[in-house]
Amino acid sequence: MIYLDAIVFNLTTAALMVLMFKCGILLIGEGTVRRRPVPWVAIALTAVAVGAVVLQLAWSGAMDALDGDPRKTGWWRVVTSVFMQNGGLFGGIWNIVTLAVIAALAQWFWRGPLMLLLFAAGILLPQRIDALFGETAPSTDPRNFAGSSGATYFLAATLAAGLLLTSPHIKGRLMALCVPAAGLAMWLAQENGHGLVTCYGCLLGAAVLPLARRLPRPPVPATAVPPCGPSPAGARQ
Repeated sequence: MIYLDAIVFNLTTAALMVLMFKCGILLIGEGTVRRRPVPWVAIALTAVAVGAVVLQLAWSGAMDALDGDPRKTGWWRVVTSVFMQNGGLFGGIWNIVTLAVIAALAQWFWRGPLMLLLFAAGILLPQRIDALFGETAPSTDPRNFAGSSGATYFLAATLAAGLLLTSPHIKGRLMALCVPAAGLAMWLAQENGHGLVTCYGCLLGAAVLPLARRLPRPPVPATAVPPCGPSPAGARQ
């Protein structure tokens, strides 16, 4: 039964990511990918994650020094633990691949600086909520002391919020609404932290987008990409 529960947990977690990936593709427009600039900020973020895995392989003490175990001291752990991977070979590959894809989609929509800020919110917000409610264990954080999945799911959920608020099609908006609904259901049924951080990401994305639209370089949904290529301003993301 425990083995079956683990399979269901992993399948639902993966299905939620697939749903958010599809929301991201609808948001930026699959046909615009070739016309968008190289997402250098997302590439750099992924390179940090890959470098952390290399560090783990080269240094046996990396996990002890950099994970997020609350029994250990170190102000840096809340950040460094995101780039440590403890899900085995498959889990590590899944985390890095999803981070690379979601970060690229998020940079194309939010642009680089705001994408990094939202990713940072995905790192820090679960811990702050735990502290707010007096939790000593990371109950709302799916990282289990290490792993990038929590921040990645949070960032992906901001894309669903973007789709909800910008899509001219009801199908897209309904798909976006399914993201927080599925996340909440996963949390209630499985206590799956990925579902809860997804809800946080949707809420923050919805709150940030109206403000981001007022920036000199606002977010870039599919409808904002010129048909013959990005404008000079849009090329610098």
